[in-house]
Amino acid sequence: MVSSWQRVALISDIHGNLTALEAVLADVDSRGISTIFNLGDVAGKGPRGSAVVQISRERCAVTVRGNWDDFLPASESPDTPEDTAWWHAELTEADRAWLRALPLAHHLRLSGRTIRLVHASATSVYTRVHARHTREQFDAMFATTALTGPGPTPDVVAYGDIHDAYLTVNERRTLLNVGSVGNSLDEPTASYVILEGVPDGGPSDPFGVQFVRVPYDVEMEIAAAERLGMPQLEAYAIELRTAIYRGLHEAHGLR
Repeated sequence: MVSSWQRVALISDIHGNLTALEAVLADVDSRGISTIFNLGDVAGKGPRGSAVVQISRERCAVTVRGNWDDFLPASESPDTPEDTAWWHAELTEADRAWLRALPLAHHLRLSGRTIRLVHASATSVYTRVHARHTREQFDAMFATTALTGPGPTPDVVAYGDIHDAYLTVNERRTLLNVGSVGNSLDEPTASYVILEGVPDGGPSDPFGVQFVRVPYDVEMEIAAAERLGMPQLEAYAIELRTAIYRGLHEAHGLR
């Protein structure tokens, strides 16, 4: 084993699901991993965004801004939807200020590779790139933009947003989605990624990507949402139990 070998954990899309986050952190800790990067969407959709913000501030080396982190702190107008207003009010003003200040991108180096961390894309926190994407969308993830800031072209891009874990390689470039901790839409377990490599190494050093699925007590999380009076409870419960997006519940006969 290389003496300076390092492992880091990538988490994303916790969405106020404290039960799932605690299960993932317990798994991370059991592996002796001390560095965690958060790819955004910390609060909203789930019932305990403020608690998750506090843990993210304490445990994550860097948290990048997601789309919910971007709009939720500003959702204060009289015409704000009732559910959004609830998630906004559940946060403290200090939580909202922290979310507003989050960076849009972060870069690190492992085994001679530049790794870019963003929430949704290199263009915007609101630009979605699905697992089934075009070549143009793939290329755009590696572009230098106002969101990513100046710097070397990345060899690896890791992102969240779509709640669907996958990895693809094209022309020596690796694009991976870490999935969702708190609102998975591929299978009903929490998802995160471990990156392994040599911090000051070169391309000849080993580099690894591991996807980890962590079961957690879904019913405990649903009970917490019900106890706290969270809106959209039925849709939330079905998503956690089935990993089927709420916009498809009616077509699947889910109630």
